[in-house]
Amino acid sequence: MAEHEHGDMRIEDHEKTFDGFLAWMIRGAIVSIVALIFLAIFNS
Repeated sequence: MAEHEHGDMRIEDHEKTFDGFLAWMIRGAIVSIVALIFLAIFNS
């Protein structure tokens, strides 16, 4: 088994995955907020 050296891991794939996750969570939050506003306006 190879010895681990701190700082030699490539993290480009991890960063792309995390950026995609954040983008989808932001989109989901915006859709949820718009849906709540729509319900608040037209439910009365």
